[in-house]
Amino acid sequence: MAIKSILSMNAFDQANFDSLPEDVKPETKRRLDVFGSASVLFFQEPIEVVKGEGCYLIDAKGTKYLDCYNNVACIGHGHPRVAEYVGKQLAIVNTHTRYLNKVVDDYAEKLLATFPKPLDKIAMTCTGSESNDLALRSAFYYTGGKGVIVTSGAYHGNSYLTTFVSPSSTNGKITCDFVKTVPAPDTYRIPKDQLADKFASDVEKAIEDLEASGIKFAALLIDDIFSSDGVFSDPEGFIKKAVDVVHKHGGVYIADEVQPGFGRTGKMWGFQRHGVIPDIVTMGKPMGNGYPMSAMVTRNEIIDALKQTGYFNTFGGTPGACAAGTAVLEVLKEDNLIENAKEVGDYLRDGLRALKKDHPCIGDVRGTGLFTGLELVKDPETKEIDPKGATLLINRLRYNNVLIGAAGPYGNILKIRPPLRFYKKDADFFIEAIKKSLTEIHL
Repeated sequence: MAIKSILSMNAFDQANFDSLPEDVKPETKRRLDVFGSASVLFFQEPIEVVKGEGCYLIDAKGTKYLDCYNNVACIGHGHPRVAEYVGKQLAIVNTHTRYLNKVVDDYAEKLLATFPKPLDKIAMTCTGSESNDLALRSAFYYTGGKGVIVTSGAYHGNSYLTTFVSPSSTNGKITCDFVKTVPAPDTYRIPKDQLADKFASDVEKAIEDLEASGIKFAALLIDDIFSSDGVFSDPEGFIKKAVDVVHKHGGVYIADEVQPGFGRTGKMWGFQRHGVIPDIVTMGKPMGNGYPMSAMVTRNEIIDALKQTGYFNTFGGTPGACAAGTAVLEVLKEDNLIENAKEVGDYLRDGLRALKKDHPCIGDVRGTGLFTGLELVKDPETKEIDPKGATLLINRLRYNNVLIGAAGPYGNILKIRPPLRFYKKDADFFIEAIKKSLTEIHL
């Protein structure tokens, strides 16, 4: 079975344009005419979104959808505090970080206070891709190496460099000699008591392969919930042995927190569940709740290595961006959204597991906090995957007012990561929608 590109999962097939409802065709054609054939739209019937409220998106017809996919708006769509803070700041000044500005420095200090020592230096960027690109450059300078290890279904960005370390963007293929992949820590198929040793052994073998080909090892780059690989989060602490291997070989561990960060796992940072301190942490999407901002956090000697070229970003860390980031940090704390992620996430997974009795196509339900993977299989005994069933379910959920996406190399896993303003009533709605949709498509 062919590995799918991350952009092909749940994507509108442009060859099916003529079969679209007549009222959907004009706006779809307009988009394709302007953006071209390389552009991607979700669902077999694209949705025109005009408004967002909390965990919901509303289309041009007024239909309201529970958004179980969008981790960007981590404190909810259209949050008034983000709009207020950003609007006020843009009306005053919004310029680069080569000028002193208290809004910028206040935010940087507040964000750094959420990290363990010695992670106390920050570089501001605009996207997660930029953060990972900068993290790799920092690792190369600091270690003197260039070899990078990622998991086989990883996604780390769409810049030129980060595409090389994102096999999920290239149908599982690695097209450069300085990147090696290791298998994802598949907790559904690998016994949990063997997982830590296997993952560490795979990393060590990849380091040896790099160095045998004359490439000095620099970094292990992982998203510690392995979201694009299929959402693998447990057992807590299992990545520590692999991190120890990385350090033994003189490399650095880069924690890509773009998806698991900012409270999604029930901790502020995903790496905290594993009892490790990364050398470099990257973050992005949820940081500004939709305002484009991101960052890299590291320790002093690694940021010092960037002096070889220096670093500057015109829009990274503007006062407007930092105003958005300040609003996010405040709301996460005041509304107890991190604690809510843990409580409601457990509640949601319990409800989904209860469906397995009547729907054996649900092979596994896994995750932590408000990040859940639901794996569809043809046979729960053999664990044979069912990508077609997942596609049918995703598109049926769309007509039952739920928006969801896919993960895993073959797209047979539902990636469930709603905004953190997601409560038990929303979980109940989602569970009922899954149940109804599975019945309707006869799974």
